[in-house]
Amino acid sequence: MQWFPYAVMLALGLLAASADAAPSQLNPQEARHLLVRTGFAPTQAQVQAITGQSAERAVNDILARAKGARPLSPPPGFVALPPPIPYSLLKTQDERQAARQQQLREGLELKTWWMREMIESTAPLQERMTLFWHNHFATSQQKVVRSHAMWNQHQLLRQHALGNFSTLLHAVAKDPAMLVYLDGANSRKEAPNENFAREVMELFTIGEGGGYTEADIKEAARAFTGWSVERDDFSFKFRPAFHDNTNKTLLGKTGNFDGDAALDVMLAQPAAARFVTTKLWKEFVSPKPDEQTVAVVAQRFRASQYDTTTVLRELLLSDAFWAEANRGSLIKSPVDLVVGTVRQFGFSYTDAMPFVLKSAQLGQNLLMPPNVKGWPGYTDWINATSLLERKRFTEQLFRAVEFKAEAGLGMQADANSAMTAPTMPADMQGGNMRQTMMANFSGGASGPASTRAALNLLGREGVMRVAQGMTKITFDSDRFLASYGGHTDREPGLETKQALAHDLLAQAATQNIAPGTVGVAWLRMLTLDPAYQLK
Repeated sequence: MQWFPYAVMLALGLLAASADAAPSQLNPQEARHLLVRTGFAPTQAQVQAITGQSAERAVNDILARAKGARPLSPPPGFVALPPPIPYSLLKTQDERQAARQQQLREGLELKTWWMREMIESTAPLQERMTLFWHNHFATSQQKVVRSHAMWNQHQLLRQHALGNFSTLLHAVAKDPAMLVYLDGANSRKEAPNENFAREVMELFTIGEGGGYTEADIKEAARAFTGWSVERDDFSFKFRPAFHDNTNKTLLGKTGNFDGDAALDVMLAQPAAARFVTTKLWKEFVSPKPDEQTVAVVAQRFRASQYDTTTVLRELLLSDAFWAEANRGSLIKSPVDLVVGTVRQFGFSYTDAMPFVLKSAQLGQNLLMPPNVKGWPGYTDWINATSLLERKRFTEQLFRAVEFKAEAGLGMQADANSAMTAPTMPADMQGGNMRQTMMANFSGGASGPASTRAALNLLGREGVMRVAQGMTKITFDSDRFLASYGGHTDREPGLETKQALAHDLLAQAATQNIAPGTVGVAWLRMLTLDPAYQLK
């Protein structure tokens, strides 16, 4: 076993829940823990703002702000455009291929819009829950293709992110992107398609081993027949002639169920509340749920008629959430790492697309999960390649501050040296620029949903845009270090080192930083510590 996974697993091995109750008065470490888990890496000011509050008050405020949050930026430009011409009306393969590429480019604009929202949101729990539901109801544009459909599904997940799970489930089941992704759009009574029926029980509600059978899958598939998509505007369309209007027996209940009734039968199973609660536990508390606590929380979740805010409040105020052993027990996803780093250090930027590509390179390509199960997460985020690329990401950011002349090879972090296209260095011009972009972003996954494919899709103009965006990323290291009493040209004092380590690392550092390391170099070395990958 390599040293990094060993260090991570050593940290993750201390998972036994303690009797720690939700604090009546948050200290800085507890405040940071809450903000890390309910959002992304917080700033020092955000931690200070809730320090001293009771956990209950802080949790209630976080939930309320997330429920009331609205996007900060206007929608991407393609949203206002009319729906594209249906593929069936395009005459040639070249026309169909060009239309597909345009849809995928628009999808990249949606990813960029969302990345900016995650970085800049003042209510990051809404963004985290939108991302959670995107992974729960995994749908990939690689199959759906339609950018408008992916935008509409994203808005659906965002609208119900902290709302009612039952309402969200019913809406997603009729969502055109989901109907296309799981082949429900063409399901009819003569030949019911079982894909959605299987996944809605295994992955969305009851969970594998929750008590359903193959017969239940077949009966549920009959209930969903007739749910389709209108070709012209890609909206939901119920086609009565295709629906099986006879009795079905599902999970021990018999009736003339349609799709909505079938979903209600699934939600009536106690296993459904347990399954969703368990997934939320793994997202917010620890990798290994405590079954007794899950059972209690799930019962309250079910009693609330599946109110998501209720289950989140229960989990965030549970003893297990505040247990010392569970802090630093989760591994940052690529989005956690990228968004958290940009937010916490206060990096400025003009275009979020480089961050989208970096997250995809590290294994989390928004709108393109690997399959219907979504991203497995936890230790699956870490392998030999992704570990090197994770370290390379923060190293690029901070080395660009230390060595401004390398802006074209890394990410420029000095506002006074920010360059426009005419003054880009030689590495970023012509063919060299494309090679540099490939070197920066093409590691990791391959295939049609890879970052390399995205760069190819962008073409020269798009690659130029990414290159420019990289040169405009800046970091005010003087201001950041000064907030801790440090300086860019000096080695931090002991008190400053301890404060930075507490704020940036979820566990104690596993590596020593060489004496004499100054300013930004010291920050860079701290982010290369394996503990920086934990939350």
